[in-house]
Amino acid sequence: MRVLVTGATGFIGSAVTAELIGAGHQVLGLARSDASAAALTAAGAEAVRGTIGDLDILRTAAAECDGVIHLAFGHDFAQHEAAARAESDAVEAFGDALAGSDRPLVIASGGPVGTERDTPPASGSPRIAGARAALAQAERGVRSSIVRLAPTVHDADTCGLVQQLIGTARDKGFSGYLGDGANRWPSVHRLDAARLFRLALENAPAGTVLHGVGEEGVPLRAIAEAIGRHLDVPVKAVAAEDAAAHFGFLARILGNDMRASNALTRELLDWQPVHPGLLSDLDQGRYFG
Repeated sequence: MRVLVTGATGFIGSAVTAELIGAGHQVLGLARSDASAAALTAAGAEAVRGTIGDLDILRTAAAECDGVIHLAFGHDFAQHEAAARAESDAVEAFGDALAGSDRPLVIASGGPVGTERDTPPASGSPRIAGARAALAQAERGVRSSIVRLAPTVHDADTCGLVQQLIGTARDKGFSGYLGDGANRWPSVHRLDAARLFRLALENAPAGTVLHGVGEEGVPLRAIAEAIGRHLDVPVKAVAAEDAAAHFGFLARILGNDMRASNALTRELLDWQPVHPGLLSDLDQGRYFG
């Protein structure tokens, strides 16, 4: 298949690009800069210059491809709602290009909740609008699916939001957790996530919700203990009233027990996460250099 990939040079996108090419697909990557275009060429992909806001470019590129994987998203929390609106507009543009063709559209979404059949609360992430827009494309004859990614996507060098906790522990002189630290965060290795995106592109039925979750729930205290061990700092609880001052923007999610199942995803696509878990990657120590 010839596949349009947005965010193709990002942390997850570069792994998806490699996974697709390794499986015999051709990748057309959206590139915002000359550097991104050069990276795509070096990876064996083709580049099309543009941004998520260039809707005509998105429609044209999608129409020329056999499917789309949409990963690009602005993660500046101050601009989160604007980024979510741009994502919804991009999804509609992809839908326009793919309507009536039964070609696949797979998009990344945040916040896996419970099981794949559960619906996130309306007050959740602004990205919910983009996910709903993608699933609605199934009614237009698009084989659309969404991948709800774990809040921590990691490999041996990068660990997503956990890096914020590492930085906080360095700044504060101790590694903290809320309550008893038993609340859980799902995680997924980026190479396992990349394979899931490929499987969704190839096989997911229209209107499918998938969970990009390798580990269904890693206790926050275990994460804090690993950080404390590698930084050689104490590990201790942070009172709820001090959470915002200590953890910053992460305070609003740290206290949540976010365990999420991947059972339906594994069964539907025969997806088997095989790469190291979050604590294993933490224990390699490369995040702490």
